[in-house]
Amino acid sequence: MARALDILELFLDGPVVLSPPEMTRKLGLPRTTVHELVSTLTARGYLSPAPDQPGGYRLGVRTYQLGSHYAEQLDLAAEGRQVAADVARTCDETVHIAILEGTDVIYIAKVDSTHAVRMVSAVGRTLPAHCTAVGTMLLAMLPEDELDERIPRGGALAAMTDNSITSPVALRARLAEVRTRGIAVEDRESNPDVHCVAAPVRDSSGAVVAALSISVPSIRWDDRRTPELEQLARKGAADLSARLGHRSAP
Repeated sequence: MARALDILELFLDGPVVLSPPEMTRKLGLPRTTVHELVSTLTARGYLSPAPDQPGGYRLGVRTYQLGSHYAEQLDLAAEGRQVAADVARTCDETVHIAILEGTDVIYIAKVDSTHAVRMVSAVGRTLPAHCTAVGTMLLAMLPEDELDERIPRGGALAAMTDNSITSPVALRARLAEVRTRGIAVEDRESNPDVHCVAAPVRDSSGAVVAALSISVPSIRWDDRRTPELEQLARKGAADLSARLGHRSAP
């Protein structure tokens, strides 16, 4: 069983097509053992002959069926809460998972810090996306035409605090920076007493489906801590992405 799984895992970060001699060389297994395993895996649908490469094999339909069934069982909110709890234990600050709905974000998971002073928020709450770290992260990942549909370039945006961005032009400049850095930072834009950092969460297709944020009250915020929190948000988002089936480029 373990050797059969070793063969299948060669395809995770390797070529789309492999021949038995290549599998033998990569795994250091006896040639006869590899041929027997390949025959069994092919008969069960986990491998299939590559029609355009004689002697080569690729993953079979059975692996797709298993992967699809696994993906159907995933619950973004439940998986997000588990990852948020891990992140919160590390930094002891409030961690949110949010998704984009129109021009708002909806918080679908939250784990509080243990401090007496913490961010007041709730699962199910919505906020204007342009005022939040999770929201600017998610807006930054939209195609330009979709962003224009949601947030037209003319007019003004509603403010939640004195620090909120109200200009669509200024917002797009912020989104370009977020897109480049892969991280969003909020400076008291949705709450006058809270700073946040956020990173993108991707699904198995690579699409950004949510964002993970760490929220810190101003009384505990220190700019020198920002790189640490950004790195922690990135790791948490990557961990959640992995749970959703996303594989980073090797």
